[in-house]
Order: sequence, then C-alpha cells, then structure tokens
Amino acid sequence: MAIVSPFRAVRPTPEFAAKVAAPPYDVVSLEEARDLTKGNPHSFLRVSRAELEFASEIDSYSSTVYKRGADNLQSLINNGILTHEEHPLLGVYRQQWGTHQQTGLVALASVDEYDRGIIKKHELTRPVKEADRVRIIQTHESQSGPVLLFFRRPETFNHWLEWVTNTPPDSHFIAADGIEHTVWSVRDQSAIHRVMKDFQAIETMYIADGHHRSAAASRVRAARRNSSALTSDTHEEGFLAVIFPHDDLKILPYNRVVRDLNGLTANQFIEAVASHFELQLTSQPGDPPSAGFDMYIKGQWHRATPTKDLSSEINLDPVRSLAISVLTELVLDPLLGIVDQRSDPRIDFVGGVRGVEKLAEMVDQGNWSVAFWLYPTTVDELMAVSDANRIMPPKSTWFEPKLRDGLFIHMLRDT
Repeated sequence: MAIVSPFRAVRPTPEFAAKVAAPPYDVVSLEEARDLTKGNPHSFLRVSRAELEFASEIDSYSSTVYKRGADNLQSLINNGILTHEEHPLLGVYRQQWGTHQQTGLVALASVDEYDRGIIKKHELTRPVKEADRVRIIQTHESQSGPVLLFFRRPETFNHWLEWVTNTPPDSHFIAADGIEHTVWSVRDQSAIHRVMKDFQAIETMYIADGHHRSAAASRVRAARRNSSALTSDTHEEGFLAVIFPHDDLKILPYNRVVRDLNGLTANQFIEAVASHFELQLTSQPGDPPSAGFDMYIKGQWHRATPTKDLSSEINLDPVRSLAISVLTELVLDPLLGIVDQRSDPRIDFVGGVRGVEKLAEMVDQGNWSVAFWLYPTTVDELMAVSDANRIMPPKSTWFEPKLRDGLFIHMLRDT
C-alpha cells in the first residue's frame, strides 16, 4: 500500500513563481548559483544555497550559512512572495522539455513506508551530503527539495490527472533553460480522497532522484522520536515528493571522466579495453549499444560494444548488466585502478544533459585523460535492481528535467 497525503503547502504567489523556482541546490556549482541569482532577490537558491551570499571562503556547512537560508525563507514568507495554504492540498506538476512531457502528483510520501522498504532505493547515500540535508531540514524547519518518486502507472491515475489538468493552472512559466513548468492545485476533498484511495492499491513506489532527501527526512523523524517531540500527527511523518508514472520519466546517462590512465599509455589502454569490447571509431558519439559505452581519448571517439560472450554472461544479473557496471568491472577497476567511485578523486561525473561536446572539451583541455559516455540505465532496469533489493554503482542515473525547488514547500511548523 502506498500512502500519499495532502499538506498545507507554502507556495509562491503566481506572479512570483518563475522568480522563485530554482534548480536543485546540488546540480549547480556555487559560481553557477551566483550567476543565476544576479538581480533576483526571490530565487530559492538563496534558501537552498545561502553560501552564495557570502565570500567565497565561507564554509558551506557552517551554522551561519544554514541560518541565512532559514532567514531568507522566512523573509520570502513575510514579504508575501510565498504564502501558506489555509488547508491541506495536493498538487500536480507538469514539465515539458522539448517533446518530452512528465506529469506527477505533489504530495507527502510516508516516512514509515520509506523505513519499511515499501518505497524502494537503488543507491547508497554519502554521509556528508545526507548530514547536510538533515541540517537544512532542521534549521529551515521545512522540506523544500522534493524527492522524485515513481510507480507503475494504473489506468485510474490517467483519468484523475486528465481531470485536474483540464482545469486552469495556478502558475505556468518557461524557465531560462527552455523547460516549461505548469502547476495545478487540488483542493476538492472528494478528488483528494479518490487519489489517496487509488494509491492504496499500489504496492511499491521507487526513488528516482532524492535518496539523500528521503534519508534525511527519516533521520529527522527518528531524532524527534528519540527526543519525545514527535506525535502521530506531526509534520515529520511525511516527506515532500513529486510522484510520476514510470513511463513518464526520462533517464540520461551519468557519464565519467578519469584524470589519468593508471600508468598506461593511451595505446596500451585502448588495447586493454579491446580485450573485452569490440572497438570502432565513431563520428556520432552519444548513442552506444546496450551495456556499452562511447570512449573519448586522444581526440577520437571509440564505440565499445560488449562481446557476445560477455553479453550472455552478464544479462542474467540486474546490476551486472548495467552499462556502468560493465564499465566498472572491466575498465575502471582493473585497468584504471578506481576501486571506489564514491571517494576516488581521479574520477568525476558528468550528467548526460551536458552533451558529448562537454566530455570531449574536458579531455581536450588536458585536465582529464579519458571520457566515457554510457548507455543510459532504463526505468525497467532501475525497477529490477530495486525489486531485487540491490544497489547500483554510484551515479548510475541522471533524470531530466530536474524538479524545481521552491514551487511547493512542506513546513515542519505552522507559520
């Protein structure tokens, strides 16, 4: 059973929605955040990345930064840029990116179901990043970065979404990156109860993006319980989520660049890779075969296709059959000596939204020796890994478009 709940959202007034809405704090650098907020005092990045308002040497994890973010959030509320809904509601959030459209339910998901594994994970969290989210929730007394969840689409949800989206939206805007955002509110009690009942027939929901946010919500609730500050009807029982049907989502590859070749020359490395893959020069990178990758080295793109023997060996395992697992098992670990991608400074991760040109540029500038553009993980593969209670290698998926912060905020106190 999947529990979804309405909540008394804090939201931007329609005329300020475009100004407030901001990319997630962890997909932009500090320099990019500063550029995005120039001339815009209402950007939610001033809440989620408050260090942008300080000198560069400020410690991003200092109490001063967390407090500034909390103060900026309260200022947006005090100045009427954000308003607190009088009654609990649900939302519907649609994003249009080129020809791709995804439409999801904005609600609170259950922390208890997350703890019990009904809401399934597919990756590990980093302790530092998880602790950062805990401090943000506790200091800001809110959840403002929604977790992206998904579920196997039932027909009844299509009818409900169609009914909502045929009504006038609360806000609609096209962001600077060209992504179109539309938001509806659902205040009708019968409609709220209907979708809540429909979700009770859903056995499982999956985390697509937001493992650190959901883990932090669980930790905050546990801390409140240990301090006897939590009761059954308090706000910490749920965490903010946008919940999509599985076939709405678009996954791009999460690519890799590596700083050196672990003592090998470029030719030696290419020869070693060719022992497991069929290599072919390509002038059209970015579309590698399943479980394969495109590799950029010495100014050339090579397409790596797993050999037939290798393909038959890995296809039975939901984790080993992933392109990133194949790259890890046969290239990153044995050839390049990268045993732990979560901590090794010799590797970095580049979202597929940045394109093959970005990878080639990074190598051509001389700071990186080789780049890998991976075959993207599919939604079906993600569900297979999660259903098997397995964990993917780090940074296996890049979901695009990203949910904007600031369009819905779940307060852990009444303002």
